[in-house]
Amino acid sequence: MKNVLKIAVLLLALTGCSSSEDAVKNNTQNDFDLDEAALEADGYSKIYEDNFDSGLNGWNVWEGGAYNEELQLYKSQNLILANGILEIRSKKEDVTGPATPGDSELSDFDYTSGRIESIYEVAHTSTSQKIRISARIKLPASYGMWPAFWSYGNPWPTHGEIDILEATGDKHGYTTNYYYGSQPDTPQTNDDLTSEEITTPKDLSSGFHVYEVIWAKNSLTFLLDGEVVETRNTSETGQQYIPDFFGKSQNIILNLAVGGTMFGDDFDESEIKTSSMYVDWVKVFSSQ
Repeated sequence: MKNVLKIAVLLLALTGCSSSEDAVKNNTQNDFDLDEAALEADGYSKIYEDNFDSGLNGWNVWEGGAYNEELQLYKSQNLILANGILEIRSKKEDVTGPATPGDSELSDFDYTSGRIESIYEVAHTSTSQKIRISARIKLPASYGMWPAFWSYGNPWPTHGEIDILEATGDKHGYTTNYYYGSQPDTPQTNDDLTSEEITTPKDLSSGFHVYEVIWAKNSLTFLLDGEVVETRNTSETGQQYIPDFFGKSQNIILNLAVGGTMFGDDFDESEIKTSSMYVDWVKVFSSQ
């Protein structure tokens, strides 16, 4: 989710590749979970975990509108915790709020939804040359929904951005991408070379699935349910920027946007059907 920050963002705080298929437990045909023992056997150590069973104290909550021509106002009330699951719920309602967090100018919105950003910062160290960012998510399949699981650092995009998952209501597909630029607000990456549409026979809206990226110095490896679905490395055209944000800190973001540039010029706002994105957990692993 391209995150062009042209103002100081104020946030309200609430009080890599294994022998991969063995690293996911298949509970049902459309419900998957990680096998952490298999990851440990592959040399990974867990360095962060949130199971959403004790509040959102580890997250900052976005209060306001956003960018990318999105239609929603992000509100804390659209974040619901129940039985260890985070529900990010979009709603059709007329509201007024800041155009972006901290913006003194108020705007009118037709929808509300939710967005959280981890207080925890993902960063490589001398003993963690590979970082594996994972989340177990059930996607909405409704028209106009733009769920996203991603990470970025400030000032954007000098610390890079990794889009592990962005979807647009397709039960059988989503998109991966990344951004980098040496100057704030100026990406040097080219979407035509970095973005990839992932298709799968699995119904991503009927159960929980595990979305991951393995972030290494010269590569980004994207996985779905433990299987590699896309790899970007510096030997490929247009991928030379990956090492430039290696070692820089990023925060993890979960959000559900309504409408926006992701849908292109043919988007029909009258066809929007609100829905929810569900998140079971977020975990980060490291490996040499």
